[in-house]
Amino acid sequence: MPKIKTNRGAAKRFKATASGRYKRAHAFHNHILTKKDSKRKRKLRADALVAEADTPMIRRMMPYS
Repeated sequence: MPKIKTNRGAAKRFKATASGRYKRAHAFHNHILTKKDSKRKRKLRADALVAEADTPMIRRMMPYS
């Protein structure tokens, strides 16, 4: 069997944790930040975990992570 290619877009967006879940960044923290208050921007800075329902799809896209 040939090797499975990793989806490069997914590899740049997600990182596997030790427990097998995936970390992701929050949306809405890229531009037009002046109208967003500091508390909101601070919360968006933190990593979030991918939902359990979406994890199998990411695992398929990143078979070696």
